[in-house]
Amino acid sequence: MNHKTTFITGLLLAASLTSALAAPAKLVAPDVFRPPAAGAIHIEGRLGAKLDQCIENRVLVQPVEPLVKPYRDKQETGSKDWRCEYWGKWFTSLALADAYQPTAKSRAKLDEAERALLATAAPDGYLGTRTAEYRLKGWDVWGRKYALLGTLAYYDRTGDAPALAAAGRHLDTLMAETGPGKINIADVGEHKGLAASSILEPTVLLYQRSGDPKYLEFAKYIVGQWSKPSHHVPQCTNGLRLIEDSLAGTAPFSMRWNKAYEMTSCYEGLCELYRVTGESNYLNAPIKLAEGVLANETTIVGPGTRGEHWCNGHTNQTTAVFQPMETCVTATWMKFLYQLVRLTGDVRFTDELERNLYNGLIGAQMPDGDELERNLYNGLIGAQMPDGSWWAYFSGVNGERVPSLMQHDEVGLSCCVVSGPRALLLTPQWAVMTSTEGPVVNLYFPGTAELTSPAGQKITVAQKTDYPVTDTVELSLKLAKPEAFTLSLRIPAWSERTTLKVNGEPVATKPGSYAKIQRTWKSGDRVELVLDLRGRILEAPDGNGQLAVVRGPLVLSLDNRLAPNIATETKAQLDRSAFPFIELKPNPKATARIGAWVAFDVPITVGGKPQSLTMCDFASAGNAWSTANLYRTWLPQPMWLGNLYDSGQTWQMLTHQHFRPVPPAGHQN
Repeated sequence: MNHKTTFITGLLLAASLTSALAAPAKLVAPDVFRPPAAGAIHIEGRLGAKLDQCIENRVLVQPVEPLVKPYRDKQETGSKDWRCEYWGKWFTSLALADAYQPTAKSRAKLDEAERALLATAAPDGYLGTRTAEYRLKGWDVWGRKYALLGTLAYYDRTGDAPALAAAGRHLDTLMAETGPGKINIADVGEHKGLAASSILEPTVLLYQRSGDPKYLEFAKYIVGQWSKPSHHVPQCTNGLRLIEDSLAGTAPFSMRWNKAYEMTSCYEGLCELYRVTGESNYLNAPIKLAEGVLANETTIVGPGTRGEHWCNGHTNQTTAVFQPMETCVTATWMKFLYQLVRLTGDVRFTDELERNLYNGLIGAQMPDGDELERNLYNGLIGAQMPDGSWWAYFSGVNGERVPSLMQHDEVGLSCCVVSGPRALLLTPQWAVMTSTEGPVVNLYFPGTAELTSPAGQKITVAQKTDYPVTDTVELSLKLAKPEAFTLSLRIPAWSERTTLKVNGEPVATKPGSYAKIQRTWKSGDRVELVLDLRGRILEAPDGNGQLAVVRGPLVLSLDNRLAPNIATETKAQLDRSAFPFIELKPNPKATARIGAWVAFDVPITVGGKPQSLTMCDFASAGNAWSTANLYRTWLPQPMWLGNLYDSGQTWQMLTHQHFRPVPPAGHQN
């Protein structure tokens, strides 16, 4: 009997045992806000188009073979070998796509990819890309994490017992190598043990689904190693101290190792561990980290990093930054915020999710040809091509947009190209949620949500709006019979003047909170929400006098196609006569000219006389993705009209390469 036959026989036996014995673990600390059921959310408009494009042009067209081949070959040995992460990162975005829009096509792709991966398993169940002597080295455990996350995502979508059994066998091999009395897991792998330690998240997820207590014990072992000596941080006798330092309020850039992506992934695992233990520090530490990021690392459009590390980015965002705002960090930060929204229901985290979605994430999504007009929001979508097929690796607040390099040609991907979709396709999971009180609307969009009421009946919440282009959101409810429950609506912290009415009757609101409307609802009830979309001026946190203009969740930027340099020594200043507010006049011609989402004429003074500059939404700024197309978000005061775009942020600072990357064939503008 060959190894493959032996493995399959063992897997089938394990699957039968899993099916007979597995019982999900009890959640000691259930979510405050719960995500909707699969297929329950339908998003239309520009955001819906962006989700559709990401699914159709990136996730569903991804060939499986290049992702699986490194697992089958098992030849990776070096520190630059991380082909082990691509399958899991892509597969989890595929699972999110299938949860948002369950189709025969997405299910077939799930089945194909999962079967292909499981066929590569070693006789001991190992799902990885390393030769035997190089296991635990380099990115091995990091890759094992993503194989485990993907396989568990498949189990969640299908209930497939062999997948759960394969996940168990895969993790069992790691436990045999690094469990108590063996190697400290924080001593292996990259980035001071953070990468390997982040396997905490799928370890707890496996416990939640299987109920097997050995996985809970392994999770606790991982966390325990963070407080023990590690050769990765020899200057510290008590290891990484991820919990202790976070609880003490240590700024993220001052932690024992400040690699943003890997660090945040570890705290995602703590959130899952809190759900099954109720241990308060497992939640308090992530909350303190999030507060530290909000206070020290967030830029106007998303999480600020330098060279993929936390760097006190909040007070450094007006300067030229080397390799700023990695899309992997933005995506992981948003996934982490989603965890905290579920666990706490804290509006601070939902506000931050919206800001990142409309700015840093969408701003990293790269445009393509005739799709330029579909650029969405700001940070996340600004990192993605409008057709959803390619992303930026780094995104600056000023400068130009540069596509991600291809890190492994034979796979045809980079880490950021597969990270971006994971955050974007998470949007339906938090847009509209439920609580024990009733529906919770976090994001305003044209579309519908099918939810279950506290009494168990079906509720349809429909939204009619083109927010944040305009300020009005109309919501209507459909339900079979009247029922008393609470409808919660997010009132962003920036919305100082909000009008809320239910069937024409006013309801009081408070910025930075949820408006909780408790009443007996009936089919046909209507809610009208008008948010405060006055233009606002923000002052740079570093106190250097630079200013930025925002409108609701959208950050505005200059673009040299709309506001070219003027050959003059004349200096201009933003009109501060109504500070902190500023009048914005819509400019539809400018919007159409560059395929922006919105554009406004912003009042300035030149030599004491009123004039204007045209600004567009951050995600659309620079959407030609060329060295000739520059943009600027933070504006020095006064502005010299002859060198508006001399920010010092160059394409060389937005890539790892000595030449400007180009996206794969078919995605160049």
